[in-house]
Amino acid sequence: MSNLTLVIGSKPFSSWSLRPWLALKQAALPFEEVVIALRQPDTALRIRALSPSGKVPLLRHGSLQVWDSLAICEYVAELACAYPLWPEDSAARAVARAVSAEMHAGFSALRQHLPMAVGTSIADFVPPAAAAADIARIESLWQECRQRFGAGGDFMFGRWSLADAMYAPVIFRLQSYRIALQPASRAYVDAMLALPAMRQWAAESHAAGGQNPA
Repeated sequence: MSNLTLVIGSKPFSSWSLRPWLALKQAALPFEEVVIALRQPDTALRIRALSPSGKVPLLRHGSLQVWDSLAICEYVAELACAYPLWPEDSAARAVARAVSAEMHAGFSALRQHLPMAVGTSIADFVPPAAAAADIARIESLWQECRQRFGAGGDFMFGRWSLADAMYAPVIFRLQSYRIALQPASRAYVDAMLALPAMRQWAAESHAAGGQNPA
């Protein structure tokens, strides 16, 4: 699998890039990483030269190109024979896919008002009502998944899964904006932040010069 290449945006800011990057790390699949600096005059041109959609992330596997975060994660799950990336129970797997699709398509107020900027700390931030509603919905999803399926570990479905990858950028957002959480949510956030791959992304974001969001 050494001919895997993942094209991503700057780590402090590229929430969509984080998801498949985590999937590859958790699957222990070796891959080449190509980082394109975001928020630069030539960013769009550089991405367009590599990605047919003009967006990141993009996974290349030989001649194959996959250019959507969730699609990349699904493809990685098919490659990851040694580490199942979806829950093995069919009911849990169905719910995991549903919560992943909800994140993929929704929570626009959270994205708008709490942009990801890993390593920053914003004091006295009060989320607008729509963003607060998104956060409440996310907490309820986490708690329901943990209660129904999480007995086997610290993550949404017990052992780590792609559902956790889909919510990983939320973890960094909640950390940056110092959002108060319910105890069960805080325990889940702490487990995610302790994950070696999350720690690596955070460290490399810091090294890349993360800054406060505009």
